[in-house]
Amino acid sequence: MPGYDFELILSRPFYEAELDPLFQRTHGAVTVGFVREGQQAGRPGQAGADWQAPSLAVAMMDVIAHIEASAPGLRVLRVEADPLLSMHEIAERVGRSVESVRLCIKGARGPGHFPAAETSTPRHRLWRWSHVADWYGIQDPQILEAGPTSQAVNGWLALREVVPDVAPAPHELTEALSAVFPHVA
Repeated sequence: MPGYDFELILSRPFYEAELDPLFQRTHGAVTVGFVREGQQAGRPGQAGADWQAPSLAVAMMDVIAHIEASAPGLRVLRVEADPLLSMHEIAERVGRSVESVRLCIKGARGPGHFPAAETSTPRHRLWRWSHVADWYGIQDPQILEAGPTSQAVNGWLALREVVPDVAPAPHELTEALSAVFPHVA
């Protein structure tokens, strides 16, 4: 069964007391930022998942269900399946050294025109995996699945927030997406 990496934006951070239920449900395959009880939780939270499932849609819906069941009142607001990666993470994914990736970014190796970083600070840059994979010529079927699946799941999340009676059941969404991506189901 394939593994899928994706990020989730939450209505609030997890509280420290909610971490054990999440770990028990997900066996550590979902990591979250957390705050202590009583601290300001009025800001969004984040979670990262490395989940095995027959498809990205099933993985996302499984993790959404686990997160929301682990922390009453917390809602998943958005998913993102085209991750931002550091130079070290790029090196791991493409099977090269960090120095080789650094030289590609600098333009001293490869065909040039390495994708621009999506975020950049003086000491930290992140690149979108789909752009980097394309530059290296990597055919990643999960990238093809990531865009439309994220869009559909995000549409479902918005619909259930605005008009929950109209939003389809999670399994209906995963079945519809499995019909579009039969190669992964």
